[in-house]
Amino acid sequence: MPTYLMLTTLTEKGTQTLNSNPGRLREVNRDVEELGAKVLHQWAALGTYDFVNIVEAPDDLTMANLSVKLGARGSVKFETLTLVPVDEFLATLEA
Repeated sequence: MPTYLMLTTLTEKGTQTLNSNPGRLREVNRDVEELGAKVLHQWAALGTYDFVNIVEAPDDLTMANLSVKLGARGSVKFETLTLVPVDEFLATLEA
């Protein structure tokens, strides 16, 4: 299944929500699963992004849907990158 790097930035609304209800973060991870994807790994980050997530999803359209649905809540902004395993990448170059 394809793997994605999802970089998340909280909006002011998202920061307020997380501060008042830290458990909301785990609830959002369940929302991700309901939208057809799965958070494999997640880190809080210091810098440009607030969270770094490794997400597994069946395809790009699932990730696009997830980004729109979660982003429409107004609490986060996403940057999503498709990850390609190095061995698969090298095999393509060697073909």
